[in-house]
Amino acid sequence: MMGVNALTDTKAVQAIEVDSLSYRYPKGPAYSLKDISFSVDSPRFVAIMGPTGSGKTTLAMTLNGLIPQLFEGDLAGRVSVMGMDTQRFRVQTLVSKVGLVMQDPETQIFGITVEEDVAFGPGNMGLDTERIRKRIDDSLRIVRLTGYEGRFTSQLSGGEKQRLAIAGILAMYPEILVLDEPTSELDPLGREEIYKAIDNLQRERNLTILAVEHSSEDVAERADEVIVVNSGAIVWRGHPRDLFCNVPLTREFGIRPPQVCEFGWKLHELGYISSSDVPLTLAQARELTRTLLKGKSLACQGEQGERDQLQPSSGTRQSAAPALQSPAVLVEGLEHNYGNITAVRGVNLEIEKGEFVALIGQNGAGKTTLVKHFNNLLKPSGGKVYINGADTAGKTIGSLSRHVGYVFQNPDHQIFCSTVSEEVGYGLRHLGLSEAETEKRVQDVLEFVNLQEVADRHPFTLGKGERQRLAVASVLAMRPNILVIDEPTTGQDWIGAEHMMGLVKNLHESGHTIIMITHDMRIVAEYAERVVVMHKGRIVADGTPSNVFSKGDVLRAAYLTPPQISQLAAELEDYGMPLGITTVDEAVAVVSRAL
Repeated sequence: MMGVNALTDTKAVQAIEVDSLSYRYPKGPAYSLKDISFSVDSPRFVAIMGPTGSGKTTLAMTLNGLIPQLFEGDLAGRVSVMGMDTQRFRVQTLVSKVGLVMQDPETQIFGITVEEDVAFGPGNMGLDTERIRKRIDDSLRIVRLTGYEGRFTSQLSGGEKQRLAIAGILAMYPEILVLDEPTSELDPLGREEIYKAIDNLQRERNLTILAVEHSSEDVAERADEVIVVNSGAIVWRGHPRDLFCNVPLTREFGIRPPQVCEFGWKLHELGYISSSDVPLTLAQARELTRTLLKGKSLACQGEQGERDQLQPSSGTRQSAAPALQSPAVLVEGLEHNYGNITAVRGVNLEIEKGEFVALIGQNGAGKTTLVKHFNNLLKPSGGKVYINGADTAGKTIGSLSRHVGYVFQNPDHQIFCSTVSEEVGYGLRHLGLSEAETEKRVQDVLEFVNLQEVADRHPFTLGKGERQRLAVASVLAMRPNILVIDEPTTGQDWIGAEHMMGLVKNLHESGHTIIMITHDMRIVAEYAERVVVMHKGRIVADGTPSNVFSKGDVLRAAYLTPPQISQLAAELEDYGMPLGITTVDEAVAVVSRAL
């Protein structure tokens, strides 16, 4: 065992040593961590993956002493970071070595303004004003928040708060960076920029990085090692290639593999390549496909022509025929200002009844601001909003809730009752319904979202995925015909995301109009019928997923990237690959026909 005296020679110790660690929360029914042991050399990038609720966040909080010093509970075993035993050194000492970015950024934002928040950590370290100023500037530049110094933190979007939380930790120059879902609320390009910045920091400062992450595509590109945790125990450890390129293994662990790995595995199953040739990265998939084709053309002109005929020819969606009824949502010249900041600028939008629309754009593009006008959570600074043909001006939030259901990005922001069934029935009891009708609706909705078995439990004893379903249930009980769902899969594992999107798909098929805000382009490609892109408060593209994801210049300008398989199609355009490819199965079908 390495003693405290070894602090003077950090090269002689492991960056992280976890030995026989077990932990149970106070009054917890079972251990959240079970006999975990591993060590990490410096500098390395290690990804911690596994299903939601498997113990990943709990493990992260042991690395800077929050467990057991803050959360207490029963802990056995030992955790050491840079030679410091996390049970013997105060948290205030450990944070100078270990920076922890929490999953919920609001739990670690303390400043009134962005600048004050980033200065909080360095200020507590006793740095002089000049050094603090430099760290603020450097950290905000890294997370793309330069110019936000004077902005109130309460006015930031969810993604902007996440970037601010990262900046606050980076400003303290930790030697070990522990990231718990650090980019779950960021736009695709923002996520890429954060990880590129972290890559640079790792090289420049010799950082050791542990990232709890669900995004296999981010992990595949940069992780030195992956540790898979399930039910509180380590069930697999090794190189990313050995995990992601074995698609059946990822399914066994409930991890969504990168699309290029799925693409390669399907080609392997068809007999075109061996399992050892399955690509891990986009670049490898491109070279593999080019090698396979050996000059063959993928051009399918008839098929591409049919695809083009189904898509709008411009960035504005075209209707095939005049609407026979009022649209579900009609927005005319909408503007909204937060003080002197214009968040939505002259937006015109029409959504027909029964559509499934994905609203995408960078953090702060105005997406949430726009949809909050649909039920008068926000009122226009200019322009008009009509719901089912009726002007929302003068309408109350309560009256509009019968037509527009809003599921917040964070389900905890709309849960406040002491049991699941009370939460679902809360809105109904303000509609003047009989108790019998109220109870029937509650039971029907709980069965629809598969929460009937937990009807008597307190909502905050549920996992996040269950709480998201509860938020959906409480909205569905009001029987609105329009559902606005803000980031339905944020922070969920592959299985949880599929369950949530299966629920959303069922709602759409039962006749609901769905308006979904998301940063997950793969979810958009697989579920949405129509994609609306926002940038700086304006709509810059509107069409089918195939149409929108083929507009590389527009997407880059809006800080978005298409799904990985669409990127592969774009890089194989010279071989005749259709640009409208949005799914793995489409890409495999085109390549297999050529072979």
